[in-house]
Amino acid sequence: MKVLVVGGGGREHAIIWKLAQSPRQPELYCAPGNPGIAELATCVNISAEDVTALADFAEQEGIELTVVGPEAALLLSIVDEFEQRGLRIYGPKKGAALIEGSKAFAKEVMAAKQVPTAGAAYFGSLDAAKEYVRAQGAPIVIKADGLAAGKGVVVAQTVEEAEAALDMMMKDKAFGDSGSQVVVEEFLTGPEATVMAFISGDTVKLMVPAQDHKPAYDGDQGPNTGGMGTYSPVPVVDAALLQEVEEKIIRPVIHFLANNGTPYKGTLYTGLMLTADGPKVIEFNARFGDPETQVVLPRLETDLLDIFNAVVDGTLADLDVTWSDRAAVCVIMAAGGYPADYEKGDLISGLETAGDNAVVFHAGTKRTDAGIVTNGGRVLGVTGFGTDLKAAQEEAYRTVEQIQFEGVHYRKDIAEKAFR
Repeated sequence: MKVLVVGGGGREHAIIWKLAQSPRQPELYCAPGNPGIAELATCVNISAEDVTALADFAEQEGIELTVVGPEAALLLSIVDEFEQRGLRIYGPKKGAALIEGSKAFAKEVMAAKQVPTAGAAYFGSLDAAKEYVRAQGAPIVIKADGLAAGKGVVVAQTVEEAEAALDMMMKDKAFGDSGSQVVVEEFLTGPEATVMAFISGDTVKLMVPAQDHKPAYDGDQGPNTGGMGTYSPVPVVDAALLQEVEEKIIRPVIHFLANNGTPYKGTLYTGLMLTADGPKVIEFNARFGDPETQVVLPRLETDLLDIFNAVVDGTLADLDVTWSDRAAVCVIMAAGGYPADYEKGDLISGLETAGDNAVVFHAGTKRTDAGIVTNGGRVLGVTGFGTDLKAAQEEAYRTVEQIQFEGVHYRKDIAEKAFR
């Protein structure tokens, strides 16, 4: 079976890595891919956002299944385009992907279905947003309404910080049109958790939970990033909590979308704050999370290719999706300065040092005559495995310490929350 994965980051590397383990031995392609992916699949030099070229390639190459990694492609109607051409594709159509593409839309859906989330207001006017912030006080959360590569959220501890964030998004256009409208949210406290699910119509198959670390520095200090590391399992998330998330959050949302003419098919990511009043939604994503995928998929026992096919074919209810008890910890190795300005082109050494209980997922790398070099803010995701989180954490950091590049930065406390 010929399978195309769209994207070129750590998430896509993890998807390709898992698909390569399928007993069905699919012929794998990735567009555009990266040097790590190239060891497992044929990389195709087409941008993940060039929907027409991707569909043309799928037709010409006889691709039997396409899997979409990045959110931008979904919101450029890649699924709509492929399905119009009769091509099989895993992911939600644009109308359903708006659950991620517009935070205001997501809030409206949650309000309609009484899904627990932070109180919020939306603004297209900078002055009105600032007036609201002054009336509410701090701490308070400022979010760009549209896509911002995981960096469009500022948790402001003071009113001055909140106003600066509003200026950055709405006046300085740091995230382009994504910041033309902002969502101002109440500040929630509690542990965070991510629950992803495979969804096909009314069928929901939850994945094992993970916990991401968004702030750039140890102790959850510094600016938000696309994610600096993650671990699974999450001790604070038990079976009862997962059932509550499915029944009170995920199912009401997919029922709303279906009734709105946009039935959901693909992966739904639910970011949660586990408050004293129960789980509340921080955000939805219309695809696999990055770096959560790098710890969740390694724990999957069922053939991922079978799951993708079942979602597309509407037979997911008939498939038993099982997970291993082993633990996984992923540490992101970032370029110095990330998520602000950072250098590219620094040579990476030590990539071959991962043992049997670790894997290095490429996120922002490039192959040159000199070797593999840095080519993004989040450069590598190093995932360690073990019988428990401590063993997985030790394996991840053992591998991290053997990989070097100029200015490398990583958090040294990934998974520590699990031990408190």
